[in-house]
Amino acid sequence: MRRFLSLLAGLVVCVCASAQDDEQLLRSWIQTIASDEFGGRKPMTEYETITTDYLAKELEQMGLEPAFDGSWFQPFQIIAVTSKPEGNKLSVKGKKKADLKYPEDLIVWTAQAKDRVELSKAEYVFCGFGIHAPEYGWDDYANVDVKGKIVIAMVNDPGYYDASLFRGRNMTYYGRWLYKFEEAKRQGAVGCLVLHNSEAASYGWHVCVNGHLEDNLALFDPDTRNAGELAVKGWLREEGARKIFAAAGMNMDAALAAAKKPGFQSFSLKVKGDVKMDVTYKIQQTRNVGAFLRGTDRADEVVVLCAHWDHLGIGKPDETGDAIYNGAADNASGMAGALLSAQKFTQLPYKPRRSILFFFPSSEESGLFGSEYYCSNPTYPLAKTVACLNFESIGPAELTKDLSILGGGESRLDRYFEAAAAAQGRYIFYDDDNSDGWFYRSDHYNFVKKGVPAVVWENGKDLVDPTRPNKYPMPVWYHKPSDEYRPDWDLTGTIANVRLIFSIALSLSNTTDFLK
Repeated sequence: MRRFLSLLAGLVVCVCASAQDDEQLLRSWIQTIASDEFGGRKPMTEYETITTDYLAKELEQMGLEPAFDGSWFQPFQIIAVTSKPEGNKLSVKGKKKADLKYPEDLIVWTAQAKDRVELSKAEYVFCGFGIHAPEYGWDDYANVDVKGKIVIAMVNDPGYYDASLFRGRNMTYYGRWLYKFEEAKRQGAVGCLVLHNSEAASYGWHVCVNGHLEDNLALFDPDTRNAGELAVKGWLREEGARKIFAAAGMNMDAALAAAKKPGFQSFSLKVKGDVKMDVTYKIQQTRNVGAFLRGTDRADEVVVLCAHWDHLGIGKPDETGDAIYNGAADNASGMAGALLSAQKFTQLPYKPRRSILFFFPSSEESGLFGSEYYCSNPTYPLAKTVACLNFESIGPAELTKDLSILGGGESRLDRYFEAAAAAQGRYIFYDDDNSDGWFYRSDHYNFVKKGVPAVVWENGKDLVDPTRPNKYPMPVWYHKPSDEYRPDWDLTGTIANVRLIFSIALSLSNTTDFLK
């Protein structure tokens, strides 16, 4: 470890030699990519071409190689679906009848490429959290048949309610609503409704409605036309769930309380109803961008440096009339960090032993689809992918004594962060509060799902100069037109963090072991 620290210390000295140049490059890239000319970088618009062509040109000028069979681009298809239940309601019948109004009681959609979804007398099953997690001794699908039925599953995981379960308030992936759909599909269900709770979800019902009324996105498989996807996906409001439980003649509060405890047994509500939804859809193509620096004697192994290129495009104007969601912090700053790292690799006096993939996925904001597609169609086998270092909203950031890590403790990647921070005279703060599921909300997580080590790293809170706090904290700009580049951005922390990640990537590219 001493030799490792000594190597990193030398690297940091080398990297820090051009501090002024680094800052000028970062500012230039951020200002360009976040300019109005790029139109907020929404995929499948004219601004996608402008953005992806720009990235390819920058990577080519650095002397890197195209990552995808001689191309800078990895195209893939996305389906955008708008679904609406017939009569703006779903009716169910058990001991009583109930009508669930759309979108007041529930919001539903599909990922299947068809003009209409029809399910006859679909049965509803309450499956607690909808979790199958042997490592936690938890299985909501034990001894219950959900094949051909619609699952109702609570959002979050048991740890949210009982700190002794799972990881307490540090949400696991089992708590994410996307997991609920994935597991219901694996169990043979035809549909899944996630039972909303504002506190457990960390957002209100309006977020569910606004996010899913139209153009629900999913990867599109042209061979199956997504026939294997759930016919019905959706969110169920608590008021709507009460209607279903009342129709079943059951006490919802008692059922929810029981579901939060170990040993809960899922059960059929013995409520059925027809599902009829009119569907409109469009299939469009988007593309990832990638380049690589070929390694030497271990060139078939790779370290991935990642930064999504997309943002929200042009949308609802803010109070100033600005309608362009420029995404300067999210994620022009991340792209600039990845580009700066790429340039530093090309300027080394020697090539690394392992290859380096500089990967700019599409459609992160829509559901991490670009990285999901890559992980199913990788340039380098994921078994030979050492780690994914993801640049996500890295600036502006003031200089701190620490670097915050979310998702540590899962691999030996931690020691590389600790050593790199120590070489800068800094330290790592391991954040165990993942109650909002942040660890699962960017592209690195698709690599993690495939067994590739990754963590979320963010600027710390231990300021080197407490008199210079961040003028632009995330709540001020997140997903707003106000996320614009400003000349007074403090990038001292951003630069330090990029150098730290570069030094980690360089070390990983020259070591001989894997971190798993």
